[in-house]
Amino acid sequence: MALVKPVVFQVVGYQNSGKTTLTTKLIKALKDRGLKTVTIKHHGHGGKPDAADQKDSSKHLSAGAIASIVEGDGRLILQAENFQHSLEKQIELLKSFNPDVILIEGYKQENYPKLLLVRDKQDLILLEMVKNVTAVVYWMEEMRDMITAKWSMPSFLIDDETAIIWIAESIQRLKK
Repeated sequence: MALVKPVVFQVVGYQNSGKTTLTTKLIKALKDRGLKTVTIKHHGHGGKPDAADQKDSSKHLSAGAIASIVEGDGRLILQAENFQHSLEKQIELLKSFNPDVILIEGYKQENYPKLLLVRDKQDLILLEMVKNVTAVVYWMEEMRDMITAKWSMPSFLIDDETAIIWIAESIQRLKK
């Protein structure tokens, strides 16, 4: 079976800008369109992401295993230690699931098409720093004019559900 090349799309913004909430909604919208999605989330808060300490796979990692897979009833959970591979290597790993879409939450400096979330006016600097922004979601109505005056890309207020529809349709068009 030939692997289909997935669309890689990013959701970026500073901490607490709504990335995870928006990514979750986007996953559902893509699923509703029949697109299989996998995700990569950058843990940008420093330190290791939390793992359930009492689970066997975490015990295996604590004992020195570099990776552990738990499988049951069709669910597979992979945990790995010292997995400091590039985003490209992580994407290659996920391609084995034959997804239509790879959604990446974070990794602002990568060059994939992306949605940028800006929570306040100070975050607007990201529009000058981040490459390949295809749309912006902003938190305050007064930011709309600041965005549209300087940048010519679709922009949506945070609670505007058409943002999810627009992004899902854009990803679907990239898939063709």
